[in-house]
Amino acid sequence: MPLKLSLKPGEKFVLNGAVVQNGDRRGVLILQNKASVLREKDILQPENANTPARRIYLPVMMMYLDPSDASKYYDEFVQKLSEFMGVIRNPQILAECVTISRCCMQRDYYKALLGCRKLIEYEDVRLGNVPAGVSEGRDEG
Repeated sequence: MPLKLSLKPGEKFVLNGAVVQNGDRRGVLILQNKASVLREKDILQPENANTPARRIYLPVMMMYLDPSDASKYYDEFVQKLSEFMGVIRNPQILAECVTISRCCMQRDYYKALLGCRKLIEYEDVRLGNVPAGVSEGRDEG
């Protein structure tokens, strides 16, 4: 099934490791086969991996963007996820952690990233960064 990306003027995204930028007008890109795609807003810079959930997201993102080197990031992912699970008591979030781990073991890194976003939203609410019930709108892509 093709993936349709609607792009804002100047919007950047990563496509199979290459940084691509849209021109000065809105655009649509249709990918006909499987590819690793992340929009600029979903790319986490290492210096911004400053909370436990973001430290989980970062190695998962790297596995997604660079699947041939996934083993390089997997140990870091396991360590950070284990640390996170060691302090969380919320059963739904713990279940999400298990789902993320399963997705990574199955090399379904995009689904794992979606789960990581839930961890970040949970963490943001707990840390008072966002009011409860408010989550950032994100496109799937």
